[in-house]
Amino acid sequence: MNISIGIDIEEIKRFENKNIENDSNFLKKIFTDKELDYCYKSKNYASHLCARYCAKEAAVKALSDLKINDVYYKDIEILNLENGMPYIKIEKYPDLEIKISMSHCKSYATASVLILR
Repeated sequence: MNISIGIDIEEIKRFENKNIENDSNFLKKIFTDKELDYCYKSKNYASHLCARYCAKEAAVKALSDLKINDVYYKDIEILNLENGMPYIKIEKYPDLEIKISMSHCKSYATASVLILR
């Protein structure tokens, strides 16, 4: 079994004042419609966008360590279970076991991804 990890941290202010009307091209290159719907339902949408961006970046780093280089941000979808726990869905690689942890404070968001193959 191969194990790979990735981690990322970003400033939340990078996503402040981003909205679908003015920043559609940028947002739709990175996020799926489900992710955008989830994030923009929250008053603190920038924190949610940033944490998801970190998770995607961490996933790309972990995938790259496994020599998987054909997955892009939009291919990685961060969803939530009914209890709120996040999980990653990558349709190109449904057999990968992926674990995720995301967190944020006032200024920063971070995510760690562990992939078992």
